[in-house]
Amino acid sequence: MFVILFKSHLSEQAGEEYEATEERMQERVRAIAGSDPVEVKHYTGEDGERLAVMMWRDGETLDKWRCDPEHRVAQRMGREHWYASYELTVAQVIRTSGHDNRSRAGTADEPRH
Repeated sequence: MFVILFKSHLSEQAGEEYEATEERMQERVRAIAGSDPVEVKHYTGEDGERLAVMMWRDGETLDKWRCDPEHRVAQRMGREHWYASYELTVAQVIRTSGHDNRSRAGTADEPRH
């Protein structure tokens, strides 16, 4: 599994064209990912910094996305017009663990074996 962190600040030029492209890129991600589940979350800080967190299960699928011609055009437009700054981090996940009490809401505790 891979985690991609994309931090950015938009420039004043990022408007409707940027928003339309961002929506189209989300469609492309889903089309390219196919059976490789991709999770994408977006956050915006009070200072305007944006963070997109993407999780990819398969490195080959991630490479397809990285090399996708439409994505490459969007990247160029981002560098030239839409982003005042950005930083991309790609990391391979070694391990994950978690806990979620929400799935147990309203049920009696049962012993786990």
